[in-house]
Amino acid sequence: MFSLTRTWAILVKEFVQLTRDRLTYAMILVLPVIQLMLFGYAINDDPRRLPTAVLVQDNGAFSRSVLTALTNSGYFDVTLEARSQAELDRALERGEVQFAVIIPGDFTRRVVRGDEAQILIEADAADPSATSGAVAALSALPQQALARDLTGPLAARQGGAAPFEVVVHRRYNPEAIGAYNIVPGLLGVILSMTLVMMTSLGMARERERGTMEGLLATPAQPLEVMAGKLAPYVLVGLIQSAVILILARVLFSVPMQGGWIAFGLGLTLFIVGSLALGFLISTVARSQLQAMQMSFFYVLPSILLSGFMFPFRGMPEWAQALGTAIPVTHFLRVVRGSLLKGVGLENAGPSLFALVVFVLAVSTLAMLRYRTTLD
Repeated sequence: MFSLTRTWAILVKEFVQLTRDRLTYAMILVLPVIQLMLFGYAINDDPRRLPTAVLVQDNGAFSRSVLTALTNSGYFDVTLEARSQAELDRALERGEVQFAVIIPGDFTRRVVRGDEAQILIEADAADPSATSGAVAALSALPQQALARDLTGPLAARQGGAAPFEVVVHRRYNPEAIGAYNIVPGLLGVILSMTLVMMTSLGMARERERGTMEGLLATPAQPLEVMAGKLAPYVLVGLIQSAVILILARVLFSVPMQGGWIAFGLGLTLFIVGSLALGFLISTVARSQLQAMQMSFFYVLPSILLSGFMFPFRGMPEWAQALGTAIPVTHFLRVVRGSLLKGVGLENAGPSLFALVVFVLAVSTLAMLRYRTTLD
């Protein structure tokens, strides 16, 4: 017959087992808190105070009023005063700014004469969601920016046609196609999910099946073991990358502007780093379940904080600091910069350097941890 006493004993045993498995305990208690904090505070689909570069060729009062109106809108934060068009282009290619504002030298004269004055705003539209709110706010700029300047003989211009026109040039993704941003980003997410999990599960599987003892009995050094374990998965990662790139071009017509040297170097570093991270996780996890749980703790922030799903500049500073520490963030910058902008080694240098640091740090920790496990 059914016994409440035996059921109660098994129930108590399961709770005790949960408290002993700290990783599962953390999944139950910590994961909901992390998700709540990220979605409640860090995720923002309408980013403001976006870094903006300006090239002012007209130093009149009207130009200063336009820049003040841009800043007061809350969407633009002037961080660079460029001295040439080349400097503006370089800042946009490197991703240092989201917008570039150009006020031509005849701006004041054209406004006074009512002669079709214009200002040019170039937007880094590689991620359409990051610029859509700011571009929409520009529609009110011509009527509001010079409201206090059109006085005296120019007062008749108040309430009539706009004193100037804002010309918006969306660079890298002029049609604001979301697939151009999402599909290249999938490369980093898919490689993270597959390579980290496969490597960590493979080593944990050997420990569970008892084949690890045979490997430990060999004279192989930690670096040799890690190289032998990871080499096949490097080929797997390259095949996955080739398939994703081919499908991105054939199915979604993702533009591929070049920058293949930076792309190839970034891809190689990211694959090796992801595999080394999986190897490190396998030296800590005691079972395949724990390996998968620890991998999930890495994959979730990689999806939410890297700029893959939500605009990176829309997050608060503390969330951006966390996202900068995630290697997927830097890899996505290399991939999107190469495919959409044709960025070369010079402009991709900071992201590639971050990936080199990631590979060296994780590989060193993995070898040290493996040596400790041997002892």
